[in-house]
Amino acid sequence: MELRDYMRGLRRHWLAIVLITLVGLGTGYAWTLLQTPVYEGSASGLLKPILTADEAAQTSSSAEDAMARAKIPTFLDLAESERVAQGAIDELGLETTPAAVINRITVTNPTATSILKVSAQAATPDEASDLASAWIASLGQVADEVLGDGSAGSSDVTVEAYDAAGKPTSPIFPDVNTAVVVGGVLGLGFGIAFALVRTVSDRRIRIADDIEARVGVPVVGTIPVAEGLSRESRIIAPADPTAKGSKFAVSEAFRSLRTNLQFMDVDDPPRSIVVTSPLPGDGKSMVAANIAVALAESGRPVVLVDGDLRRSTVAKTFGLPSGAGLTDVLAGRADLIDVMHRTPVSEHLVVLTAGSVPPNPSEVLGSARMRTVLSDLTKHAMVIVDAPPLLPVTDSAILAHQTDGAILVVGLGNTTYDLVVKAQDALAKASGRLLGIVLNRAPLKGADASPYYDYRKGYSAHLGEQTEPGAPAEPVWADDPAAAGAAAKGRATSTKSSAAGKGTGKADADSVAAPAGDSGQDFESFIAGIDGAVPTEPRRRAGRN
Repeated sequence: MELRDYMRGLRRHWLAIVLITLVGLGTGYAWTLLQTPVYEGSASGLLKPILTADEAAQTSSSAEDAMARAKIPTFLDLAESERVAQGAIDELGLETTPAAVINRITVTNPTATSILKVSAQAATPDEASDLASAWIASLGQVADEVLGDGSAGSSDVTVEAYDAAGKPTSPIFPDVNTAVVVGGVLGLGFGIAFALVRTVSDRRIRIADDIEARVGVPVVGTIPVAEGLSRESRIIAPADPTAKGSKFAVSEAFRSLRTNLQFMDVDDPPRSIVVTSPLPGDGKSMVAANIAVALAESGRPVVLVDGDLRRSTVAKTFGLPSGAGLTDVLAGRADLIDVMHRTPVSEHLVVLTAGSVPPNPSEVLGSARMRTVLSDLTKHAMVIVDAPPLLPVTDSAILAHQTDGAILVVGLGNTTYDLVVKAQDALAKASGRLLGIVLNRAPLKGADASPYYDYRKGYSAHLGEQTEPGAPAEPVWADDPAAAGAAAKGRATSTKSSAAGKGTGKADADSVAAPAGDSGQDFESFIAGIDGAVPTEPRRRAGRN
């Protein structure tokens, strides 16, 4: 993995990093609430030599100070003795041991002074202040016992309370600010570590570069997240150049996919393509339907075949009757021309629905009759087959063997590399050709968004500024069947006279549910009518746009 992959992982898991950091901050603060507070009180004692009146008259203050400083090492040792601790315990009536009290006392001597400073720690401000004062008093008594005869003032140097102990206003432990900062830093570190571990261990497909490098199959299209689509409305109508946002990005993505398919093999381009996915839920049916629409809008005849005989969706997507279809043709119960339907989306698109559900879909799709049907269709039109997922059943592998190849639709952020490799192996075992991979539901925002969509957004805004007021625009979304039918009606009307002049006998493009062929019309005449809607030479050029 490269540095950009780690940075993308941090952006992808930014919310987890923030949450873990907040947990660290809260944990640090909660830890302070569970600790017993410690207050520190202090008291100071001044060392003074004990002199008679005559000695005091003959001794200067500097000499007295020197005498006191000479005793500082002795008093420092005495201050940390158990005798002093026991004296403080007895005075305050504490229930503890001298060793425990000594651990709470710190005695220091400020530089170049004859002062001893005692710092005492306790659970309350009063206890800390009282212990420091009691320690100074006990030190004076022990000094008389050790350096004198035990009576008060018998030592040659004594210690007098110099500064009364002040009560502390805030505890020295725990430090809330420090605990919160440390908790936040640790939380941030754990959050980053979590994001990096998730990034390294994540087997889901995120961007096109990764899958091309790992699988060795080109990505022929990246479809962004489409707003407004549902199970009942999956068709994206031809794009208006002035469309903005995700509408423009999605429609242009299918146009780009169409171009890639047309230039996949210039000398021998594929004429029959299976659209499948590793597992259900990757959006292969939506992609298949919109690829067919995009190819039809380029002016070439297209037949969309519903090869998913187990969970067919094409009829529902285009609002067609789900009666007779492909299986009835393969069983000999209907002719091909009788079960093909026009759609209001494009006059060059014909749909062959699945028909009744057979008990043995794999055997039906692998039959010689199915091969003949596909061969007949590819002689006159581009064939797109919506097939079942590859891994649960073998239907798609069988269809890929009978066609020019398969396109594998992969759901970004959902499908793993392992599933793609297994799907690739399934196709290879059936001698099927994997033409390319289509990444579906690519995010327009976030860490995994492609910068190309930012360009598209700006470009679409620029086109919108150049549009003349009142210019007609095609609908972008085919959510409204009535609107889509009206648009198709206008296109059909404009070409009806030319089609009639060629004697094609086309059916009315407004009829969604009606079969494509008229009574007595053969299949070749019907396809020729679709192909004749656009002159031969312009259609070839349009197919290479």
